[in-house]
Amino acid sequence: MQLEERVKVLVGKDYEGINKVVLAFSGGLDTSVIAAMFKDMGIEVVTMTLEIGQQEDMGAVDRKAKKLGTKHYGMDVREEFVNEYISRAIKTNCMYQGTYPNATALSRPLIAKYLVEVAKNEGAQAVAHGSTGKGNDQIRIDNGVAALSDLKVIAPVRDWELWRDEEIDYAKRTGLDVNVSKKKPYSFDQNMWGRSMECGPIEYPDHEIPADAYEWTVAPEKAPDKPTIVDITFESGLPVSVEANGETTNGLIKVIEMLNKLAGENGVGRIDHLEDRVIGFKSREGYESPAALVIIPAHKDLEKYVLSKDEISVKWYLDKIYADLVYEGKWYSPVRKEIDMFMEESQRFVSGTVKMKLFKGSATVVSRKSTNALYSMDMASYDKGTTWSQKEGGAFTKIYGLQNVAAYKKRYLKK
Repeated sequence: MQLEERVKVLVGKDYEGINKVVLAFSGGLDTSVIAAMFKDMGIEVVTMTLEIGQQEDMGAVDRKAKKLGTKHYGMDVREEFVNEYISRAIKTNCMYQGTYPNATALSRPLIAKYLVEVAKNEGAQAVAHGSTGKGNDQIRIDNGVAALSDLKVIAPVRDWELWRDEEIDYAKRTGLDVNVSKKKPYSFDQNMWGRSMECGPIEYPDHEIPADAYEWTVAPEKAPDKPTIVDITFESGLPVSVEANGETTNGLIKVIEMLNKLAGENGVGRIDHLEDRVIGFKSREGYESPAALVIIPAHKDLEKYVLSKDEISVKWYLDKIYADLVYEGKWYSPVRKEIDMFMEESQRFVSGTVKMKLFKGSATVVSRKSTNALYSMDMASYDKGTTWSQKEGGAFTKIYGLQNVAAYKKRYLKK
């Protein structure tokens, strides 16, 4: 039984009353097949693509949509993505399991928002996306749409049990324009904050990620033999300018674009991650996030320079919670907004400049300066004539350890 015949049997009466659907469209294999199959069912398809800095030819995506015969919305939302999503990720040092900058995850609540807006504008009864039944995106988009509307959500790859091999066969049989083959069956997703790579040989953890899967970064061993030095200036927790090679770049979008380029050229940004998916299994994922792997370490270092110990302790705890919330599709949750309020207050003081060295796959902090620094040479220096004498440390040490010393003696040194 061919794919389209099997799907008709699966769908049955599930779509009664649905005559128009808005599809989040990338122009790739899954969404091209989905759009064509909806049309075969007699359902009008409206496609929607967001420009979020994915470094792709958006005109080509528009042309693919028109070739499929859909009404298409192509919207440039880079400013919103940076100001409302990436900026919050920077302030929270948002790294899932300490490794993945949540690039794909950050874009999903934005996609959900615009799916709802376009559906309301078009009078559609449902929205659709290309997420699989094993992935996290189904959770992120489904729950985002549910929080913002009462629209039906259709995930055909999941709901129709589509598999990549049969999608490729369907595309060839029906003449769909998709740039994928069984020899190179990768699935990519990207925006300005990062690029994800999965499927095919990437799924084998005991093999190195194939070189042809990477696009944004050079292999560290092939990077220049001379390091690149960058000065990143932060204001209220966000990078506002970067200086490198005698040139200064201003504005968050431009800073991210510049650091993606410079870091990528120096082999910085590759991530090979065995992560715990929300749905309950481990997955081997490949990522490229050059700018994120420079900005977040720089930001975190500046925080250590200007925030108090207690602020850092609380913030690092909330950073982890925030990264988990984003990854797990809980953007539209009260606690995420409440954590944002804490971040806004603490980040008021995170201003200064951090110097980073980019060299053969590493991004290393080499110095930092800030007028808000809590570091004091008078307190920290071992030189004579500073804030207090060495003798004063003895009294502090005695009082500081009183309770623990007494407890240890009483419990463990009994004769």
